[in-house]
Amino acid sequence: MLKRFDTLFLRLFVLMWVTLVLSHLAAWSVAVPGGGPGADRPLPTLPSLPPGGPFGAAGPAPPPPPFDPGPGRPDRVPRDGAPGLPAGALWTDYAVRLLVIALGAALGARWLSAPMRRLSRAASALAGQLAGGAAPAPLDEQRGTREVRATAAVFNAMARRLQEQFDTRSLHMAALSHDLRTPLTRLRMRLARLPEDALPGAVADIREMDELVDGTLAVLREQRDDEPARPVDAAALVQALVDDQAELGHAVSVQAEPAPRVRAHPAALRRILANLLGNALKHGGGARLSVRAAGDGHTEVLVDDDGPGIAPEQIERAFQPWVRLPGSAANPGHGLGLAIARDLAERDGAELTLENRTEGGLRARLRLPPA
Repeated sequence: MLKRFDTLFLRLFVLMWVTLVLSHLAAWSVAVPGGGPGADRPLPTLPSLPPGGPFGAAGPAPPPPPFDPGPGRPDRVPRDGAPGLPAGALWTDYAVRLLVIALGAALGARWLSAPMRRLSRAASALAGQLAGGAAPAPLDEQRGTREVRATAAVFNAMARRLQEQFDTRSLHMAALSHDLRTPLTRLRMRLARLPEDALPGAVADIREMDELVDGTLAVLREQRDDEPARPVDAAALVQALVDDQAELGHAVSVQAEPAPRVRAHPAALRRILANLLGNALKHGGGARLSVRAAGDGHTEVLVDDDGPGIAPEQIERAFQPWVRLPGSAANPGHGLGLAIARDLAERDGAELTLENRTEGGLRARLRLPPA
């Protein structure tokens, strides 16, 4: 029953009223000679709630007793002839009230903003929890004022809906990748009965599709199992990818300097590098990869090509999903590769950027955090 009337207005009203009473009492005790606990002077008239309450007077306030300012302290007589406070005591009264009200405002701000801090922490943790496949931690819907409880209920409903959407998306991707294995197996068996001169190209296509399916399932498995990132030898991984492409007759090369191991999810890092390497081969006709240690402890993987590059104003659009840049109609694709690569990189704390080389062509720069 009490929670029904526990509103932010009521809390703020009570806080302001209590602060006013405390500032009145503190100022009277400090600034008025003879005031304070145990003094002969009566308590001052305090704000009452309701009128005539325990802190106030039911009728008009009694006239103040004669006031003795003390030796050497001139009296101040207000315009109505009633004795008043000396200038020093008056300023002390103002200062004490100011300090008490400031303290009340600070404590009240912290008290009333506590629900916003809880909401901020929950919102910050939500992205990581959804990315890792963990259930979002719900906010307590029975705590706080009526407005806070309503906000917590809306946030929890939103978090549940987002989790359902993330789970559905991941399930669909996993199901699609898994179901592709069956037609690929049947296609491989049919190709085995074709003439030998028709096999090499078809087998290479099937092997590429198998690798894509395996890579997608591995990335999804890492995300769903919430596997932590671990140390990875980036130079060895790059060398393995380059060797695979060289066996297929592509113009690729690698130059790896001594560099520390990096912190990443292996399947996700392989997917990123495979996409960058594939883009360089598709649009530039060849790729030159290099691995080097950066001065700040990070490791950089550079993928250079000799293609036409990208207009500077179009570079960021290249990372947007479903965007095909001008001049890319001759190459198949849906504009998802770079968007997925940057998303996987940011999940591991890496940074993926594109830049045009001064000598021509495009450079993809992947900055990986140290292990």
